[in-house]
Parts: sequence; C-alpha cells; structure tokens
Amino acid sequence: MRFGMGANQETQPSLLLRLRDPGDDAAWSRFVSIYTPLIVAFCRGRGLSETDAADVAQDVLKSVAGAIPRFTYDPERSSFRNWLFTVVRSKLSNFFAAQARQPRRAGETTVQHYAENEPALEETWHREYQANLVRWAAEQIRVEFKDATWNAFWRTAILGEAPEQVATEVGLSVNALYIARSRVTTRLRQLIETVEHER
Repeated sequence: MRFGMGANQETQPSLLLRLRDPGDDAAWSRFVSIYTPLIVAFCRGRGLSETDAADVAQDVLKSVAGAIPRFTYDPERSSFRNWLFTVVRSKLSNFFAAQARQPRRAGETTVQHYAENEPALEETWHREYQANLVRWAAEQIRVEFKDATWNAFWRTAILGEAPEQVATEVGLSVNALYIARSRVTTRLRQLIETVEHER
C-alpha cells in the first residue's frame, strides 16, 4: 500500500521556517527523528558501516543547520526532498573521495562502485524517503489504536496477509477489519501530510 501523496509534496514549510531558529529545540528534535534514520539507512545501503553512516548523517545535519537559514521553499523550482538528497549525495561523495586516498582494504566499498551505481541513487532515495516517512509515522500513531485495529491494518496493508484470515485471528468481521484499516490509514496519511504538505 502506498502512502505517498505524489512527487511534488514537500516538507511542511512551517517546520522549515522553525528550523531557522536555532533555539527551537522541538523543531530540530522532530527533524532529526524523521530524517536521521533515513540518511543512515541510505548510507548503509551504499555499503557504509554503521559508524561511517552515522558520521555522514551528522555531516549532513550540520550542513542542513548551516544552510537552512538560506533555504527558500519554492515548490515550483525544487523540493526539500531533492535538496536534502543533494546534500546527502555530496557528503557521500566526500566520504568515498577520502576513502580512495587511503590504502584499500578487503570488503570496502570503492569510489568506482559508488560511481557506477550513482545514476540509480535518486530513484532509490525517493523510494526510501517515502518508506522512512511511513515507518516514522507508524511509530508515532501506534499507541492511538487498540491491538486488534492496529494488527488489522499492519498485517493486511503492510504485510499483505489475507483479510479473511487476519479478521478471524484478531476477532473482527471482514467488514470491521476494512473499517479499522481505513481508520489507521487515514490517520497515517494525516501525519505524513503534516511533514510533506504545505498547510
């Protein structure tokens, strides 16, 4: 099940505006909680160790902190998602360039391998960006629902299990299962919209 709202949705401008205030700890905490797992996972997918991926993520966040006062939200020209990808790609390139200057060790990701796979990076980024938002939003709303309701949603919408079987196992009618799944899906979309959409 897809929870994305299209390619042109952006991070909520109000959050980006709040990030311009270095004293807004709540805004930065929210930003870090949403995007750090995405950046780390993306770097890990490029072959970095957990430690190296975390270091690159920190470099990305530092760059964002330094650049956000100058970032202009203009959905007609670009998106925050694309801008963040540009920063991540730059920091990854820096990492691999530094690695290339060191003696090669068995099993290390090489600059050549990175360059060969670079054309597919943006597509992968957008796919992982959306998946990360769904995971993050799901963690936020999980406590709002009873176990049966959540399981009805998770097992059928995310895991792809048969509704009839799940309904029996969680103690709901098939119709009640679809209603429960719809409630969770609606709430999930709402939360994702607060991150991606202009209000």
